[in-house]
Amino acid sequence: MENKKRKTLSMAALIVSILPAATLVPVFLKITLPEGVNTVWAGVNVVSAVLGFVLSGICVRSDESRSPVNIASTLISAFWCLLMMGMVVLALFLTFMR
Repeated sequence: MENKKRKTLSMAALIVSILPAATLVPVFLKITLPEGVNTVWAGVNVVSAVLGFVLSGICVRSDESRSPVNIASTLISAFWCLLMMGMVVLALFLTFMR
């Protein structure tokens, strides 16, 4: 039973980690989203990146549940979190340089 819970948790972590990539769909289709939808979409991306990182961390923490899927979801979530933190730092830097 414990193994099934861990597999379900690791798949959920992988799906949540990949979810921010859905932002690229409107870009590729050249669809412009309204401002309210755009803001909600950005919030969902931030929440899913952090949630994916937390779920992946829970899965990778123990040695017996460490698998390539868990490691991949951790790396993907870490990439999204670092990318978002870099954007925040760049925005702050550009704001104070004016």
